[in-house]
Amino acid sequence: MVNIHLVRDTPLAPERVIGALTDFSDRRLELFANLDRQHFTVHQSGDTHAEVTEGSAFAGGIWERALYDWSEPGTVTLTVVESNAFAPGSTWRYRIEPQPGGGSRVELTVHRVPDTAKARLLAIPMALFGAKISPLQR
Repeated sequence: MVNIHLVRDTPLAPERVIGALTDFSDRRLELFANLDRQHFTVHQSGDTHAEVTEGSAFAGGIWERALYDWSEPGTVTLTVVESNAFAPGSTWRYRIEPQPGGGSRVELTVHRVPDTAKARLLAIPMALFGAKISPLQR
């Protein structure tokens, strides 16, 4: 099991952060450079939810089908439904709060349960360096 918790400040307004996290158009592939087009499918989407398969070509390809939910103001949660690496129920939770004077504070909590040998090997650097390689670091 891997748990990562980090907090980062950004000059972006909360609406822009939430907008990027919930943009499931082809623009998502530009916003998140580690996503692979071959592992990107939007199965359904609505005003406050989406079901999406996405992944990376890293380590021979890792993908997950997840439910995104942003019905709670200031929060975007994704819950894994199916994956070739991580157990269903693994989560990513983003809490986005406005900062005085502008910008946002983004709190990310990741709970990953490796479900394969490849994922267990990947869990080691994730646990050790997850906060350092997070997309919030950029």
